[in-house]
Amino acid sequence: MAEAVIIDAVRTAFGRRGGALRGDRPDTLLAFALRQLAERSALDPQRLDDVIAGCVVQAGEQAANIGRLAVLLAGFPVRVPAVSLNRMCGSSAQAVHFAAQACAAGDADFVVACGVESMSRVPMFLDVTLGRDEFRGFEGLNPLLFEQHELVHQIESAERLAGHWGLTREELDDYARESHRRAQAAADAGLHREILVTPGLDGDEYPIELTRDEGIRPLWDAARAGALLPVMRAPGHGVITAANASQMADGAAAVLVAERTAAEAAGLQPRACFRARVVVGSDPTMQLDGVIPATHLALQRAGLALADMDWIEINEAFASVVLAWARALRPDLARVNPWGGAIAHGHPLGATGAGLLAKMLAGLEATGGQFGLLTLCIGHGMAIATVIERL
Repeated sequence: MAEAVIIDAVRTAFGRRGGALRGDRPDTLLAFALRQLAERSALDPQRLDDVIAGCVVQAGEQAANIGRLAVLLAGFPVRVPAVSLNRMCGSSAQAVHFAAQACAAGDADFVVACGVESMSRVPMFLDVTLGRDEFRGFEGLNPLLFEQHELVHQIESAERLAGHWGLTREELDDYARESHRRAQAAADAGLHREILVTPGLDGDEYPIELTRDEGIRPLWDAARAGALLPVMRAPGHGVITAANASQMADGAAAVLVAERTAAEAAGLQPRACFRARVVVGSDPTMQLDGVIPATHLALQRAGLALADMDWIEINEAFASVVLAWARALRPDLARVNPWGGAIAHGHPLGATGAGLLAKMLAGLEATGGQFGLLTLCIGHGMAIATVIERL
């Protein structure tokens, strides 16, 4: 029976919005990640059966099937196809799932699952604007939706999540501070083997110079642990601030998924296999708590317990997401985002899932861990989760 495995997983360093990667087009970022993945894994791109790219705001420079455009920019053979998908914040995690499913089904031997987002060059919600400047937002949705569901902004959902679980501003800010501390420590120790540190291949037309997550910066020195930052909820009553939420960012990530027999026949060494791949729907008003049922389902499918997980990556869309999930599941927090998360290093929407998987695989190898869990909340009430086993 065919088995899907992970051969390699890489990401660019994440640049903060308006920062070091603001001059790099998103198709350039993704092409760079694709070329570097092929080089690092020693896979001949001729062997690729497909490229599946996650990208959330598919407009402007991220429109017109950015996955295919990146394949061409990377200089891959024109016979290599590509498709772009949008499952919002879970987009590139979903790309990994689709790649694994294709390999496990025997439909493909080698697939790259990847993702990209330039929040500097392609603003959030550009895909729901009229003309250049008119932002429609929720006003552009079908009015019938509002008769069925109370659809709110994610900031409001993050506030409601904090209220439901009794999370205080102090708890959220303390968690955010710890995310920065862990991220800074990991970066200073040079632990991120998944980050592409070369400025490009010889003769690369598209070198990416950033080699360290730019989001790691002394935010707390300026914000005084969030005390000087206004809450986001109008008219100013709440606990969610820019300091305890994920940073907007730019970046790309790529994962080489293969059918195990084909990989070994090609002389490639599998680094991990999949134990579970799930996606769930959840309440669209709370919309951020789907990570709780997604985790339960993934562990059930894997036949494992949370205590078996040596490394857990849960996307820090908001500190309230992680802490609500932790209240429900009671994990060992030392194993949760050990190198910090999106509050510190940023959340480049379409790239985050594959980027966190790459970080988790590097972390498992650095610590000798066996099992890893990745989960991300998704807008409109969804969540995705993946359990891998290091080989």
